[in-house]
Amino acid sequence: MRFRYTEWDAQRHGTDQPLFDQLFDLFQKLLEHTAGDAQEALNWLTQLDDQYGLTDGEEMGIGDFVEELKKRGYLKDDEESGTVQITARTERTLRQRSLEEIFSKLRKHGQGNHRTPYAGQGGERLPETRRWKFGDDVNMLDVTGTLSNSFKRAGIGSNWNLQEDDFRVHETDHRSTMATVLMIDLSHSMVLYGEDRITPARKTALGLAELIMTRYPKDTLDIVAFGNDAWEVEVKDLPYLEVGPYYTNTRAGLQRARDILHRRRNRNKQIFMITDGKPSCHVENGRMYRNAFGLDRKIVNKVLDEAVVCRREGIRITTFMIARDPYLQNFVQELTEANHGRAYYADLDNLGEFLFEDYVRNRRKRLR
Repeated sequence: MRFRYTEWDAQRHGTDQPLFDQLFDLFQKLLEHTAGDAQEALNWLTQLDDQYGLTDGEEMGIGDFVEELKKRGYLKDDEESGTVQITARTERTLRQRSLEEIFSKLRKHGQGNHRTPYAGQGGERLPETRRWKFGDDVNMLDVTGTLSNSFKRAGIGSNWNLQEDDFRVHETDHRSTMATVLMIDLSHSMVLYGEDRITPARKTALGLAELIMTRYPKDTLDIVAFGNDAWEVEVKDLPYLEVGPYYTNTRAGLQRARDILHRRRNRNKQIFMITDGKPSCHVENGRMYRNAFGLDRKIVNKVLDEAVVCRREGIRITTFMIARDPYLQNFVQELTEANHGRAYYADLDNLGEFLFEDYVRNRRKRLR
């Protein structure tokens, strides 16, 4: 018997993915571009169905799909506006989807804990051992080393016994919690010149939030949006963030983030900043100084000063740069150097790919 293999053709061979799952996947993609506006996303989906016949010959139409979304708890009717809205379940699904798409290859370090260079209580068992001391976890006992010490001291026979000095325990990774502030740029430059930077920025924010909340549940997470000023937002509001008619007050964003971290008791503190990298204003003595053209050193230097203050207070800044302009990336490099932080330069055409730069280790690499 001879077999002939060909490339998969969905039209000829069909698909093993149910129509609801296909439509739901497309619906989520549209929600990313409509800032969580379910009605607009459904209007786009209907237009795509009219143009490309997504449901032709199928038992489920767009209306049936909407009803199924409501039945499964992804949509709800808003009586005041007469439209439909996404639910908390959909918000969580969008965060999970962003995490899987962008950060699926990040190395796992355990639930809720961050590795440190120090040995101590808790975490994974290490091969290294040390003498037992009062209060050590008996589950970390090095049985082989303990018995070996006893045999060396007392020998094998009727006089064999165990003494306190015989006991050895395994070292463990010391784990710690982290206080994180996630900053997201909502200035008008995020949509200038026909380049959509806010959609990948929103998706990155959703992925980072889900990463912290699910893999590091003992950490704290606060979110700061910044434009002309800086303000706090809730995690549930991330899918709905939209660009405003704002300049970019990066300094105010860092100051607000630093104020929040001062209130946190965690010893380890960090800032994740998602931006297109162009600060264009700051407030001095109650008055706003602004310049949207190029990189004004008067504004840039104020931001760099704030980055240095963060460094002195032990706050690491990790910048996710959502822009390709070399001169904007030069500013992020200055910021990273001033703070001794890290930077990821995102490719808008392939959000799952980042160019990673670590100033402290003087290391650059491409992450896919």
